[in-house]
Amino acid sequence: MKKVRILFVCHGNICRSPMAEFVMKDLLDKAGLSENAYVESAATSTEEIGNEVYPPARRKLAEHGITCQGKTARQMTRRDYEDFDLLIGMDRWNLRNMLRITGGDPEDIIHLLMDYTDRPGEVADPWYTGNFDATWRDVAEGCQCLLKHLRNRFLYDY
Repeated sequence: MKKVRILFVCHGNICRSPMAEFVMKDLLDKAGLSENAYVESAATSTEEIGNEVYPPARRKLAEHGITCQGKTARQMTRRDYEDFDLLIGMDRWNLRNMLRITGGDPEDIIHLLMDYTDRPGEVADPWYTGNFDATWRDVAEGCQCLLKHLRNRFLYDY
């Protein structure tokens, strides 16, 4: 079976999308599915390219035993549309920018993370609020629900 490839995307790739990347990797590992998926994250902007994960986001992950060591921000490219099976944005602004970068979504692979949950919408943005607890709750719930979706759609045989 083909390895499912997921790209999480936010504005700067230093808070929400890397949190989602590493939470999803942790969930896949705990489910014994790491070999069946490839997960990355990226930004829609160039503002943080090359920067490490924002310290409060790193601390929030560490509180849950998850490391993101070595992750640096990168920008999403048009090529990512071809290289990934799912492009998962954190908010509607991200979606608009993702569609601009890709030139559209004819394969219907661009979605919001929270749309996989029972409370569709946007992942709380901690950049302005400093509320990494709310972001953690959204990311953790979104990734758990996305994993259920993946098991049904991509990982059914595993």
